[in-house]
Amino acid sequence: MKIPYQPPIESITYTKVLQALSEPNRVKIIRCLSDSGENNCTAYTIKLMLPKSTVSHHIKVLREAGLIQARIQGKEHFYSLRKNEINEKFPGLLDSVTQVHEADI
Repeated sequence: MKIPYQPPIESITYTKVLQALSEPNRVKIIRCLSDSGENNCTAYTIKLMLPKSTVSHHIKVLREAGLIQARIQGKEHFYSLRKNEINEKFPGLLDSVTQVHEADI
């Protein structure tokens, strides 16, 4: 199985990250990953009540922006935040995303 593309941390730009975070469901996925550590698409399909294809699209955008990474186990793709790398490159960004009130997303 082909490993999904993940940009190197050096090529991640602030504007690309903010563009990825401009969609409320993507912010919710980031918040869920911050709480759970790692999950697959099915977890977000249930939690966000969205079709799997929509969740897959949002995850792809977040992954290509460099915010999350994929780990493949069998046929499952598990996603997690690139927390340490993102915090080093953009200090405080993930904290601000996870601390925003749900009503303000």
